[in-house]
Amino acid sequence: MVVNGDKINFPGGGTHFHDGADKYIIALAKMLKFSGDKLHNGGNIRNVLDVGCGVASFGAYLLPLNIIAMSLAPNDVHENQIQFALERGIPATLGVLATKRLPYPSRSFELAHCSRCRIDWLQRDGILLLELDRLLRPGGYFVYSSPEAYAHDLENRRIWNAMCNLLRRMCWRLVVKQDQTVIWAKPLTNSCYLKRERGTLPPLCSSDDDPDATWNVSMKACISPYSKKMHREKGSGLVPWPQRLSAAPPRLEEIGVRREEFQEDTSIWHFRVTEYWKQMKSVIQKNSIRNVMDMNSNLGGFAAALSDKDVWVMNVAPVNAFARLKIIYDRGLIGTVHDWCEAFSTYPRTYDLLHAWTLFSDIDERGCGIEDLLIEMDRILRPDGFVIIRDKPSTINYIRKFLTALRWDGWVSEVEPRVDALSSTEERVLIARKKLWDDGIMKM
Repeated sequence: MVVNGDKINFPGGGTHFHDGADKYIIALAKMLKFSGDKLHNGGNIRNVLDVGCGVASFGAYLLPLNIIAMSLAPNDVHENQIQFALERGIPATLGVLATKRLPYPSRSFELAHCSRCRIDWLQRDGILLLELDRLLRPGGYFVYSSPEAYAHDLENRRIWNAMCNLLRRMCWRLVVKQDQTVIWAKPLTNSCYLKRERGTLPPLCSSDDDPDATWNVSMKACISPYSKKMHREKGSGLVPWPQRLSAAPPRLEEIGVRREEFQEDTSIWHFRVTEYWKQMKSVIQKNSIRNVMDMNSNLGGFAAALSDKDVWVMNVAPVNAFARLKIIYDRGLIGTVHDWCEAFSTYPRTYDLLHAWTLFSDIDERGCGIEDLLIEMDRILRPDGFVIIRDKPSTINYIRKFLTALRWDGWVSEVEPRVDALSSTEERVLIARKKLWDDGIMKM
């Protein structure tokens, strides 16, 4: 970071990208021998997990390549780097590889990246590498740029040899090693697992383990094997980006959704979002919305309908609908699981627009406070940001009572939308804009 007057500039490199993140990304594509030195590999690499991401320069320079990275780092002493990333308009979230699974479904990312992240991958029988294994798609890559990969002192050699031994037992393949970077690939099928000697560690996870269950679920020191179908097909069966955004993914059948329902959901949300933008057209300033959150994401239709706008969407699956999050990732989108009876792990004022569809009704039925959720939304929302709340009329009427106290009355619109196949009951749409609190208001 470079302080330039009252602004902070990010020249394009991090502590590891000495020639800039853009050149580093090209170098990775060359190492993998991708056509045209493009890391997206013809749209086959779309979702990336960047662990220990710093200010998310890696993710920032992936965006022009139509690659979206979930940049992950803890709340630490390094100038709150995730907050900087979100201020830059880059997808990022607070999180840490520790004892609990990361809140993402299995087989969500084509590539995981760790650059000088100082993570002890060997601790507890390699449980952190096994968590990456759970998250990577068949054939997915792990890009590791760290001293252990190139330094020749005894300690780094010991760590390197131990990692290679563990990853060999996990059936990962060493693809390429060059300069300071090494790239491994996860196997495409279960064949290697089945050929291991009896008693080889780490073991395969038991058949009753759900690799997609993540909310407050402890990491497991075991390998999640593929289903018989994925093993047979040797991959995820996903089409390249951007076609995968609207193509029905194979895992739909795992959650009991038919292709026709999926296509109808996509069409309905395209219409709904078009109507939202018509309502907001008179008050939205150009380039004023960048970070968007869909607080009850379902199949990702809301985010898909925004694909033609220069925004990114954090799709949040409530804990009772966690299984649907894998469909969002299969569409080339990103998201997380969360219980909205609790605070969301982000800094204050980090999102420009929050969308909540039937979320307040669900929270009310669970016995959690609507007022608490409104206050949490206010914490997350930036000044001049918008909330779009779609819910039953009685819930909207109750929420309206709090708009003035929250200072969400900068601009308010309420309409009765067209009834569609997703409308389980009569609905109303409330759109409100948060004011910027000034000194006079603060003194009241």
